[in-house]
Order: sequence, then C-alpha cells, then structure tokens
Amino acid sequence: MEGFSIFVIALFAVAVFGVISAAVVVPQGMNYTVERFGRYTRTLYPGLTIIVPFIDRIGHRVNVMERFLDVPEQYVITRDNAMVTTDGIVYFQVLDAAKASYEVTNLEAAIANLTMTNIRTVMGSMDLDELLSNRNEINARLLSVVDDATQPWGVKVTRIEIRDISPPADIVESMARQMKAERLKRATILEAEGDRQSEILRAEGQKQAQVLAAEGRREAAFRDAEARERSAEAEAKATQMVSEAIASGNVQAINYFVANNYVEALKALASAPSQKVLIIPADTASIIGTVAGVAEIAREAFGGGKAEASAGEGAKNGGKGGGGGRRGSSGAGGTVPQVS
Repeated sequence: MEGFSIFVIALFAVAVFGVISAAVVVPQGMNYTVERFGRYTRTLYPGLTIIVPFIDRIGHRVNVMERFLDVPEQYVITRDNAMVTTDGIVYFQVLDAAKASYEVTNLEAAIANLTMTNIRTVMGSMDLDELLSNRNEINARLLSVVDDATQPWGVKVTRIEIRDISPPADIVESMARQMKAERLKRATILEAEGDRQSEILRAEGQKQAQVLAAEGRREAAFRDAEARERSAEAEAKATQMVSEAIASGNVQAINYFVANNYVEALKALASAPSQKVLIIPADTASIIGTVAGVAEIAREAFGGGKAEASAGEGAKNGGKGGGGGRRGSSGAGGTVPQVS
C-alpha cells in the first residue's frame, strides 16, 4: 500500500511538471524555435503556447527587435595609397528566427566581419578626397552589399553608418595648408573684383560728370549766342531806325545818338577801376546844357516837339560846353559833338 501511494505521488509530480513545461510564454520582441528530438519543427511567437512535454524543447531564443552592432576600428588604404582609420555602426533586425539560428553560427560576429571586409573593398576603391566628401555614397554602397549578403541568414540590415574617417597627421596638416591657400586665393580674387568694380563705377561717375559738364557748357554757349544774337538784332534795328531818320532829313536822331554815347562814355570813365582823378568841364552850365540838349532831342524824337527850337538850343549848349572843356588825365574832352 505504501508503494502504491509513492507511485501515485510520483506520477502526479511528473504530470504537474509536464503541464508546467508544456506551457511556454514567449515575451514581446522574441521568437523561440522548437526542436523535437533535436530537429527544428516550428517557431513560437509572442504569447502563450503549448508544446509536447518531454518530446519538444526550446532550441533558440532569438531577439527580433532592431539592434545595433559596433564595427571595430580598422586601417584602410585608399586608391591613391593614403592610409586612413575608420569605424562604423550597423543596424539590423532578424526577420526569420529559424534561419538566424540554424544558417549561421554567431550571427553578430558574422555581420561585423562581413561589414569590415566590405568597408575595405568600398573605401579602397576611392581616392582620399572622394572618400572624405562622399560619406553618404559609401554608406549606401555598404548597405546594398551587406544586406544582400545577410538575406540567407534571415536578417535585414537597415542602416550602415561610417562613424569616423581619420587620415594621418601629415595628410591632415597638408589639407589644412591647402584649405588656407584656397581661402586666401578666393579672398584675393574677391578683393580684386571689388577694386575692379570700384574703378568701373568711379570711371562711370567721372564720365557722367564730364558729359553733364559738356552739356552745361553747350547750353550756356547756346544761351550766350542767343543773347548776342538778340543784342545784335536790337543794335541793328536801332541803327536802321537812325539811318532811316537821317535819310528822311531828321538830324535830331543822329544828335540824340551821339549825345547818348557821350553820356555813356562819361559814365564808363567815372566808374573805371583804374581812374583815380576825373577832370570835368569847369563850366557846369555846359554839362547841364548837354543834358538839356539830350532831353530836348528825346522829346523831339519821341514826343513830337519843335525840331527847330530843340536843334538851336542843342547847338547853343554844345558851343558852351566846347568852350569850357578841359582835358583830364584820361584824355577825354567835355564836348558833345553836334551834327548840323
């Protein structure tokens, strides 16, 4: 009886253990592979799953979330024989847990070594300048090559980034000198271009100023010529009128003309800047007579007065002025000539 009880207890314990081992809970982001007698049968996805106890077992627990993998630093010789050091980072995700478990051993090491060899291949086919300036192109080429190579492993390589490219110190110094020389060259070119533009603008300004000055001189010359022309026309008209008056027998016109010029000559003589002493006729009555004669002539010519009386008075006054006139330092006389 005691032996039977022990058997029942043992059988119950085995049953409980079998039930517990048959229930498998797969967490989110993981896939489990199931093996039956060492052979892969199926993949368990997140959730509660029942397997056959004592026959099936969990083979591999595979992380199907996206992960990253550091690529160790390595030396690369470029196409122009420059040695650089570089490293990177790989992002990948397992899409097929069975392939990732049974198609490759040590998946992460395999991806890292595959990436390193392709970095040498891709970067070794480029010149140093192209290598430093086309990092995006390097990343794209590496991603294409590595992703194609890892597809049989049930892995999707999402990104490959070159983290650092370090040329040797002497090359870095040479590049710094080259960059400085290039910047100085561009600065010199810009300065020369600025000087050239400044000279062009200055020349344009001088040209415009000369053009405006020439136009001003031309306009002034036109105005002076017009003024002289009008003055000449007025003088010609006055001369014509005097000539017509003389031709018609009017002697007062020429007397008025001569008397007017006489007064203007005295005015110019008195206002001359070099004239210090002016000697005028001693007989003041002769000057008054001269002015009176001019007034009578003007009234005769423009007011219609008596020509005979004005002519006689003008001749009388002219005779008095001629008798009392004296010659000054400038050599001008005090006599108004009369035409009879």
